[in-house]
Amino acid sequence: MVIDNASLLIAIAFSSGSLMIALLIGWMNSRRESYLLFGAGGIGLVVIAMAAMGLRNGAYDMFIQLVPFVLLLIGFALIYAGSRIFRDEAASTIPALVIGMVAVITTAVPIIVGLSGIGTIMLNIGGAVLMLLCGREYWRSRKEARGALIVNAVLYTLTAISFACCALVLLLEGRWVLDGPPNNWAEDFNSIMSLVGLTGIGAITLTLHHARNARHHRMEAHTDALTGVLNRRALFDIYPEGHIATGLAVLMFDLDHFKQINDRLGHAAGDHVLQQFADVMREELRAADTIARLGGEEFCVIMRDMDGERAKAIAERIRTRFAGLNLSRGQDGQVATVSAGLAVGGQDEPFSSVLSRADAALYKAKSAGRNQVHIAALRLVA
Repeated sequence: MVIDNASLLIAIAFSSGSLMIALLIGWMNSRRESYLLFGAGGIGLVVIAMAAMGLRNGAYDMFIQLVPFVLLLIGFALIYAGSRIFRDEAASTIPALVIGMVAVITTAVPIIVGLSGIGTIMLNIGGAVLMLLCGREYWRSRKEARGALIVNAVLYTLTAISFACCALVLLLEGRWVLDGPPNNWAEDFNSIMSLVGLTGIGAITLTLHHARNARHHRMEAHTDALTGVLNRRALFDIYPEGHIATGLAVLMFDLDHFKQINDRLGHAAGDHVLQQFADVMREELRAADTIARLGGEEFCVIMRDMDGERAKAIAERIRTRFAGLNLSRGQDGQVATVSAGLAVGGQDEPFSSVLSRADAALYKAKSAGRNQVHIAALRLVA
């Protein structure tokens, strides 16, 4: 039994409707993922357009053509806007809206003046361009989840090709005016590809959304909310007690007289000082270096492939820059400063041992007058 094109359009509408509901639920549970809202809005318009085309029951006047075509193109433009935000949440939606508007105008004008065939060709060209651009956005995002995003890009590209085929057939046949819906192999291919493509794209997008959410929750669990650096739990997940720390440089920092800042200037001022110190560390350290807040005003930095002299120079830069911020300590015009202890992992030395030596060096720096860097003695090998 051969399924007619109208039945396929209704099937696409039902499939799209289910996908729209799933995306809306996903967005309601994670409002920061605005690409889900754009996708749900776009698919909602596709649902209305497909249902209208599937239920037109042979009618093919200007209104029956124009309204679904416009809704379809606006829906595709919203889906493209969502794909841009998926790749980069700061991406502008203006390009998607401009391309969608151009597609709507170039489709609507020919239909209004009676050239329904040209309007249908422009609809398919507009759909092909927007689907191809969606595929490009997911292709550019492939580092996040290579396999899934490549499949998404391929599905969008195949859907774009199916729209292009519909336009090409009408062009080759020279059908500038239509008295009924086009009925050819390209239309069937487009309907099937739209059904398969939307289902596949929707399933992959929702899977990626759940994976992103899981990563976000893991990041929150391992990040210090105030300063944005790792927390104690994350540090010891990366460097457990038995981890061999040969060649690791471990820096322990402690803000001097921090209790005075909180007592005299308030906790908001204390939080600001902690944030400023974290910013100084991020600016002075390499991207590969690990920064963690162990609690209160105590921070730890782990640097790989770093000897003691270079590590001390970096610690001194951080100490000097922080003091140079001239953040008030709230007493006699004194500024906030930081003390540091440094230890470099010896041969087969466990991380816990290096951390302990760095902590002891920090204690010596505090005892010697603060606002200085102290290097731990080399580990004695039994």
